[in-house]
Amino acid sequence: MAREAGTGKTSVSRYLNGETQVLSEDLRQRIEAAIQRLNYRPNQMARGLKRGRNRLLGMLVADLTNPYTIEVLQGVEAACHALGYMPLICHAANEIEMERRFVQLLTTYRVEGLIVNALGAEEAVLRPLRGGGIPAVLVDRTVEGFDADLVGLDNRGAVSLGVQHLLDQGFDAIQFIVQPFQQVSSRRERERAFREAMAARGRPAERAVVLDPNDAASTERALAEIAARIDAVHSRGGKRLALFVANAPVALIVARHLRTQFGAAWQERAALLSIDDPEWAELIGITTIRQPTYDIGYKAVEFVHERIEGVTGDARVVLLPGTLVERASTMHVIEAAS
Repeated sequence: MAREAGTGKTSVSRYLNGETQVLSEDLRQRIEAAIQRLNYRPNQMARGLKRGRNRLLGMLVADLTNPYTIEVLQGVEAACHALGYMPLICHAANEIEMERRFVQLLTTYRVEGLIVNALGAEEAVLRPLRGGGIPAVLVDRTVEGFDADLVGLDNRGAVSLGVQHLLDQGFDAIQFIVQPFQQVSSRRERERAFREAMAARGRPAERAVVLDPNDAASTERALAEIAARIDAVHSRGGKRLALFVANAPVALIVARHLRTQFGAAWQERAALLSIDDPEWAELIGITTIRQPTYDIGYKAVEFVHERIEGVTGDARVVLLPGTLVERASTMHVIEAAS
């Protein structure tokens, strides 16, 4: 490059590192022309390693098949582009051992920071990040014993919004449905928030139905329990039971079951509301509480960038509000067909 431009290596290095103010206009033009003739593309990884930076951000996700994760990734990618990072996505497929392996792998890649949407069960899985001095930001769920910035949904506010909507529509029987929640903080928060929201309004809260999509027997039991509750409420005056589902993957299973069990007119027997707003919800008219997924992903990158740049202090928590999207599935209470 220096030979092609008729100058020394130091001048070319200054040009490539943005120190063009110390170069004459003629020299800048010669170097630029040499770059064009040689079709030169700098090796950003090598340059970054030389400066102790590689601009790689890791993102560890528990479930890439969940629409929530895909939508968060859109915000992550946009923020990475704006701030000059390259995201490195690792899918743990809801396996703790996979999370452990990916954390070890990302530390060997010397990522500058990590965004974690993990299973949330074991602090020990993420401990190598501390030893490697890698800043991490948690998305959606905390990890007990692992102190880090967190960006997610205001679960209490979202559940309260949903409960109030159902009560305003005239439903006095509401059944909460959630995946196994003991090991995942966001699910625990939603289950607890439902009980608190009902109690605050002087309404009894039935025990949550727990549905595990990864366990066929659990799913079958949960769906049978839901069907029994629908029939019980219907038999006491023909009213519909309102089903409040904690996330979209479970809501899809429930919606399919309702269609199979009660046919095309299933909404005469049960109302359905879900946290998350996947595309299919609009197609069949499901009321949802939309999460600000893009903003969650974008803010997570901003937080990890600030930590990389030296921001210190206590862990920060940003909980963003959900938005109620009203559709036909929770229209005012109607009498079921006899």
